[in-house]
Amino acid sequence: MKHPCLLIFTFFYTLISASSCGNGNDILNETNNQSMVNQKIKITVNAQIFAATLLDNQAAKAFREMLPMTISMIELNGNEKYFDLPSSLPTNAVKGNNIKVGDLSLYGNNVLVLFYKSFTTSYSYTKLGQVDNPDALAAALGNGNVVVTFENN
Repeated sequence: MKHPCLLIFTFFYTLISASSCGNGNDILNETNNQSMVNQKIKITVNAQIFAATLLDNQAAKAFREMLPMTISMIELNGNEKYFDLPSSLPTNAVKGNNIKVGDLSLYGNNVLVLFYKSFTTSYSYTKLGQVDNPDALAAALGNGNVVVTFENN
């Protein structure tokens, strides 16, 4: 009778021990997700360099894969520069945002927008990231169209 109890105890001990051990993928997946957080890019406007941090979302990842790119951004509304990207990106647009100076966003699925003034809007945007220190961004972007380079940092 001692042997069946020992056998049952051993079986349950092995079962509990095996279930508490992961296959290691949890740590690997957590590390991979962390590696996409705080991904830095460099934005160059008229020889001024700005660091920006991309968000951890599909649109930002797809945008990063397009870099480097030098584009002519068009002035709009005295608060933003925009550019029609050659291809669509994934979207997760949010309506009624408070736009902040330095926001890098996607309007629709292919319009890249760099905001240089803060304001409230009812339009929907998918946020890609944020210029880390946007204090001189408005002055660098100026009043008209401007050539901007985006590249991985």
